Amino acid sequence: MKVTSSNDTWMYNPNVYVLTVFDTENGKVLGGARVHIATADSRLPMEEATKILDPKVPSIINDYIAGGTGEICGLWNSREVAGMGIGAVFLTRAAVVASVQIGLNSLFALCAPYTVQMAKDVGYEIEPIVGNNGTFYYPKLDLVATFMILKDVQVLSKASPGEYEAISELVKTPNIERVEKHRKREVHIHYDLVISKNLISL
Repeated sequence: MKVTSSNDTWMYNPNVYVLTVFDTENGKVLGGARVHIATADSRLPMEEATKILDPKVPSIINDYIAGGTGEICGLWNSREVAGMGIGAVFLTRAAVVASVQIGLNSLFALCAPYTVQMAKDVGYEIEPIVGNNGTFYYPKLDLVATFMILKDVQVLSKASPGEYEAISELVKTPNIERVEKHRKREVHIHYDLVISKNLISL
């Protein structure tokens, strides 16, 4: 059995915010991510993907909807920037900063094994009551994903000191150029994360 939520309906959903990474010299898109806002009528992709595996998933997400919740998903990066932290690290930070501006108070994520620690550094926790101690076979039976929740987006009480500092700086100054370091490599990034209040749909 294969479990997946891959489709393009998000493109027409006003509750979805898209982040892109592109080369400022040639305009080539190098990566991206999405922040989905959960509402009674707009369910999260991870819920649609995993509720067949654990019927508790919808009720868990429902408990957070009133306070403002969403999901960071669809993270990807091109091969030419692989290993530079674009997908797992810097886009995750940017998506959390966007979520702060949107007004979300919690976030969900399905994490591949190699991104679980990064999610924990940002402040996510594994939700052990779903799946097998928080894990599912997803998107197919030979791959594992971990169900995680960031319960205090506006506070980040469980974030590591380094991630807390990095995200806090971006929240204060969402349009900034920084030289980031990842695995002993330097990456020059111009963050442009200001979301117009006219676009916020909460």
